[in-house]
Amino acid sequence: MRILIDIGHPAHVHLFRNFYHEMSGKGHEITVTVKEIASAKQLLDLYDIPYFTLGKKSDSISGKAVSQVIYNMRMLRLVRKEKISLGLGSTPTIAHVSKLSGMKSIMLDDDDDAVEPLMTMFGHPFTDLVVSPDSLRGSRKKKRTLFYPGYHELAYLHPNRFTPDPSVPAEAGISPGERYFVLRFNAFRAHHDKGARGLSMEQKLILVRLLEEYGRVIITTEKEIPQELAKYRLSVSPEKIHSLLYYSTAFVGDSQTMSSEAAVMGVPSLRCNTFAGRLSSLEEEEKRYRLTYAFTPAEFDRLIEKTKELLAIPGLKEEWQARRRSMLAEKIDVTSFLVWLAEGYPESAEEALSDPGVLSRFGNVQNTG
Repeated sequence: MRILIDIGHPAHVHLFRNFYHEMSGKGHEITVTVKEIASAKQLLDLYDIPYFTLGKKSDSISGKAVSQVIYNMRMLRLVRKEKISLGLGSTPTIAHVSKLSGMKSIMLDDDDDAVEPLMTMFGHPFTDLVVSPDSLRGSRKKKRTLFYPGYHELAYLHPNRFTPDPSVPAEAGISPGERYFVLRFNAFRAHHDKGARGLSMEQKLILVRLLEEYGRVIITTEKEIPQELAKYRLSVSPEKIHSLLYYSTAFVGDSQTMSSEAAVMGVPSLRCNTFAGRLSSLEEEEKRYRLTYAFTPAEFDRLIEKTKELLAIPGLKEEWQARRRSMLAEKIDVTSFLVWLAEGYPESAEEALSDPGVLSRFGNVQNTG
C-alpha cells in the first residue's frame, strides 16, 4: 500500500510514529507531510521518520486560510505524484485532498464537535471515515464515524507500546527517590482555542510555590517562559518527556494532551483551563476511571485543595496504577487497531462499523510497564 500521514501538531507525531514504523516494516510505502512546525519536525527526526515540509504554520485566522490553501495544493501534487491510495491524519487537509485526488481518507479526531466546529464543518463532511474514541459517542454529527475503545494517547502510551526509561529522571537532575512534579502551560493558539485560557501568571506562581513544599518542580511550556519561572524549565530531550512524566508524583497544568498522557500512564493529573468539563475523553478519564481532574480558572482554589488532598494520600502512585489497570482492561492498543484498519481498508471499516465487538481483539496487554 501507498499511504500518506499528515502531521498538523507535535502530538500527531506520537499518534502515528508506531504506526509508521510497523507499516513500513511490513513493506508499505509511507509518505509523511508536515507544516513548518519546529517541534513536530524535531520529533520526526528523533524517531527517524522522513518527511516532506509543505508549508508554513500561521497563528492568525486569515494567515491560516491562505497557508492552508497552499498546503492543500502541494499535498495534492504529492499524492498524485506518489500515487497514494490512503491518507490518514487529524487535519482537514487529508479530507480535502482525498476529494480532489481519489485517495481514500481516514480522519482521526478525538475532540467533540462543539469544541472543534471548524473541523466539524470543513473536515468531517469531506473525509471517507472519521475515527474517534468511543467516549465521544453522542457528541459526533458525522454518521460514518468508527468509534473505538481507547484514546489517541494509547497509540503510543499503551503498555504494549511504551516502556518507561528509569534513567530519564536522573538526566533531568532528579535524585533517586526525590518527589517531583511536571507542569505544562499551553499557548492556546490553535483555531479552536479562540477565547480559551488557562492559568494566569499569578496562579502559576501560587501553584509552583505550593508544589515546592512537596518536591521539585519541572516546567515545560509552548511559549517563552517568564523570568519568575525560568529556573524550573524542562531540561530533558522531548522524546524522553513521557518517561519523565511516568516517574513523576503528579502532573499539573493547563494542557489537554499532557493531562491525558499522564492519566493513561497512571500518573495523577490536574488541569485548569476553560475547556474543563467540555472534552468527552478527558471527562471519561475523570468520571469513569478517576485518573485526572479538571477545573476552570475560576475554580483555581478547588484545584489547589484537590492538589493538597491527592498529595496526602498514602500510596498515591500504587492507587493510580490500580486505576490505570482498570482503564486498560476496557481499552485497546490503538496502534494495532490502526494497522489492522489501514491494511484491510475499506473492508475492515465496514466490519468494525457493523460489529464494534471485533475491536476487542486489540485489547490484550502484553507489558504492564
